[in-house]
Amino acid sequence: MDSEKQKMLDGELYSPFSKELNDDRVKAKKLLHKLNVTEYLMSANSALILKELLPNAPKDIYIEPPFHCDYGYNIHCGSRVYFNVNCVVLDVMKVTIGENVLFGPGVNIYTASHPLDAKTRRTRALAKPVTIGNDCWIGGGAIICPGVTIGNGSVIGAGAVVINSIPENSLAVGNPAKVIRKLNQS
Repeated sequence: MDSEKQKMLDGELYSPFSKELNDDRVKAKKLLHKLNVTEYLMSANSALILKELLPNAPKDIYIEPPFHCDYGYNIHCGSRVYFNVNCVVLDVMKVTIGENVLFGPGVNIYTASHPLDAKTRRTRALAKPVTIGNDCWIGGGAIICPGVTIGNGSVIGAGAVVINSIPENSLAVGNPAKVIRKLNQS
């Protein structure tokens, strides 16, 4: 029988209250506390903390504290990714971020979701992956919802709520986010 963690990673209904998942979240919270509160970002200790918290991110990821995530190990990044202050990544499932991606302050990325049925929701959760392509800019306060893919070269306007996938080289704004024009890429 699959563990609750494996069910979570497979996108199946799972119990977020399992000991294994709770232990993983506690470990992440302890590392986040060190990163956000006790260590200067550019110190040698912060590099070690980031390596442990985000094992699937390169050394050149840059995070302006405070930063929050559920697990850390589900965040997969390319080179030169920048998170401004107060970003939240609910990485219950895989979050894939390409290269040269900029996140404005207060961006939220959600893979976590819940069943609509109240009885099931009391004990079970679900998740869908999020993918953000290369050379994207996600404006401050934007929310990226579960299951969304943002194509290479796209820009998401500040405060946008992205509930549907966005094609490459597009400017999307609003709530819900809509593509308002194609971008010329050089």
